[in-house]
Amino acid sequence: MTQDAQQTAAEDATLAGFRKSIDNIDAALIHMLAERFRITQAVGAYKAKATLPPADPAREAEQIARLRRLAEESELDPEFSEKFLRFIIDEVIRHHEQARREGS
Repeated sequence: MTQDAQQTAAEDATLAGFRKSIDNIDAALIHMLAERFRITQAVGAYKAKATLPPADPAREAEQIARLRRLAEESELDPEFSEKFLRFIIDEVIRHHEQARREGS
């Protein structure tokens, strides 16, 4: 095996290791999101039954500020973390609105 071929094989093993770690993290993220949505769906059902509004702008603002701080502490772009959280919040609100309609 040439030196280039040996180096490529070693790099491929390294890359494969990185990819395996990424795959494991992606799987954990999906499982965590699924659990989060199970809980927020229960919240939506509760809000519908208690005739509470689907959205809570004050809570959302607190969460965004808290997670931006955590992102900064973790050296993650706070703009990205806010966009990611906003996407999740918007989906949760959509579920809460649906629960409210179905409960009416």
